[in-house]
Amino acid sequence: MKTLLILFVLIHLDKLLRTGRCTETQDQILSITPKTQEQVHILKNISSQYETSLWQPVSSHYIKEETEVHLFVPANSSDTVKDLLQKGAIIHEVLLSNANELIEMQTRNDSTDPRSSSTFYERYHSLEDIFYWINRTQQDNPTTVRAILLGSSYEKRPLYALKLSLNNSLNKKAMWIDCGIHAREWISPAFCLWFVQYALAFYKINQDITDILDNMDVYILPVMNPDGYEYTWTTNRMWRKNRSVSRSSNCIGVDLNRNFDANWCTEGASDEPCSEIYCGAYPESEAESRAVADFLRSHKDSVQLYLSIHSYSQMLLFPYSCTLEEAENHKDLLEMVQEAAQVIRRHYRNTYKYGSGAKTIYLAPGGSDDWAYKLGIKYSFTFELQDRGRYGFLLPPSHISKACNEALIAVKTIALKVIKKTQTSKSSVQTD
Repeated sequence: MKTLLILFVLIHLDKLLRTGRCTETQDQILSITPKTQEQVHILKNISSQYETSLWQPVSSHYIKEETEVHLFVPANSSDTVKDLLQKGAIIHEVLLSNANELIEMQTRNDSTDPRSSSTFYERYHSLEDIFYWINRTQQDNPTTVRAILLGSSYEKRPLYALKLSLNNSLNKKAMWIDCGIHAREWISPAFCLWFVQYALAFYKINQDITDILDNMDVYILPVMNPDGYEYTWTTNRMWRKNRSVSRSSNCIGVDLNRNFDANWCTEGASDEPCSEIYCGAYPESEAESRAVADFLRSHKDSVQLYLSIHSYSQMLLFPYSCTLEEAENHKDLLEMVQEAAQVIRRHYRNTYKYGSGAKTIYLAPGGSDDWAYKLGIKYSFTFELQDRGRYGFLLPPSHISKACNEALIAVKTIALKVIKKTQTSKSSVQTD
């Protein structure tokens, strides 16, 4: 017993010498629900004046009474923040007490080669790894996969989309999927990689994906915000925006999902460069949003389905987010997400909320899905993947498989319904 005690002391001696104490405060995620207007004011002040990062809602603008707030609190701000909460009689719950460990676990990687490990798709990957994967996927599938350079980011990183074309029939329609518009949402690029490997592996094996790929080409942009994504790996895991420099402020970055020309910079966006929902200097002011918009404009006659993948909160959303008005085909869109949510629940026992963006969450103008819809892509959706806040943006790698399979079954459900709808409308036009 004495030997074990000595061993324990030796193992922890380094930490004791470094910190002078047995326990070390780590970065934490707090869940806080303000009950009064005064508490709302205190919480808004904490989230904007101190070194913290709002997870939910994305901006202090949206904090209100009886609405749960998720706040990332770095170790060096922990005592100050908790003192302010205590003074305001604001009850909080620690959702995650070891955020540092989770971040370290997410960035641990053994291999960059998708062929060397069966668990490649169940891990998060650096931007360098993803670029390598894009190149390798194209090389390994020369007749079915093509990398398309859409443009470059603010820091001149390439914006590569993959085109999957597994059937050479004429006049094929297409779907678009983009991932990683917000840098810290790592499960999003993970899904884009997951979808590609599933499509290539199960074409002619799984009937649903075969039917989809026989009727549609797929354009997939794994990382729409490469500068921000790289920054989350090297510097700040909680970064959301891109990394463009403002002429009017020292603050960096634009929220790319507020930068599209859909009721741009109205209620739900900010014209303050320091805000997490800064809309940019003008619509498509950012190289990344402009590259995507240019590509979709030039392919609007073939792209019938638009999907943008985000996290977290488990929601299947459709236009509009920029206004409370209903989309022209609201009923069809609602039926599609409702069925997709039911299929997820049936197969994976998990619940997803669904509905139009503005009514389900809040007003968010300048979003890519609304812009795509207004362009003429009448089946336009935003998916918010796992989870609901237990881990938030720090979803562990062990959850990737289930999160991606839930999103995959939703994509398949909606894509099949879109194919059916468009074929029905096409045949009715021919009959007329």
